[in-house]
Amino acid sequence: MLIVPIKEGEAIEKALKKFKKKFEKTGVVKELRERSKFTKPSIVYREGKKKAIYKEQMQRNEEEQ
Repeated sequence: MLIVPIKEGEAIEKALKKFKKKFEKTGVVKELRERSKFTKPSIVYREGKKKAIYKEQMQRNEEEQ
């Protein structure tokens, strides 16, 4: 459950903006979208491998600089 503390006299729009940011950080919407469609395990594995390769290349580039 998300709790957004509101100060005395604070605008509702500002509180809504805080709530939206917190909600987005939880990743609920992203997870729902991922669960709505089926992805084959081979594709999940392939994407994970691509991500790992990318991270490794980025780490190497940081070390070189």
